[in-house]
Amino acid sequence: MDKILICGPRGVGKSTLIRRLTALYPGPVSGFVTKRETVADGEGLFPIYIHPAACPEARRQYGPENLIGRCDSRRSVRCTPVFDDWGPRLLEGPGLLLMDELGFLERDAHRFQEAVLAALQGDQPVLAAVKNRNDPFLQAVRGVPGVRVLYITRENREGLFRLLKRDLAQAE
Repeated sequence: MDKILICGPRGVGKSTLIRRLTALYPGPVSGFVTKRETVADGEGLFPIYIHPAACPEARRQYGPENLIGRCDSRRSVRCTPVFDDWGPRLLEGPGLLLMDELGFLERDAHRFQEAVLAALQGDQPVLAAVKNRNDPFLQAVRGVPGVRVLYITRENREGLFRLLKRDLAQAE
């Protein structure tokens, strides 16, 4: 497995596909995962947190130190310093580098953006979920030479899983 970006809209299964593939990966996994809470805060926004990919879900912390933003379908509040502090450090680990997910909250997090682009140009295998938006950062991510951008839909997600599972087996 080299550098694979799974691109698609919210709710089609990007993160689920990545979790399934990561579970099959024979080596260490590093990077990050994000988690959007299902309950809105007092302003009607849903908090989103960043966690180390290797941290089991039961041990993840939810606090201001890893809150990357809050959003709903029309507005968002970004916590750029959290991205710029946590993000580059989480992208330094060994093995498969997981980025779940790259989206619009990173718009002003320039240190984080630089770290993501450097990782995509490096030697480490990458598996990332990327929102299908025309944001300049996301366009730059999808445009890195050598990355494989795969578009996921509800209809093709099982086929993508089988394809990438084969790629993963061949890489071992």
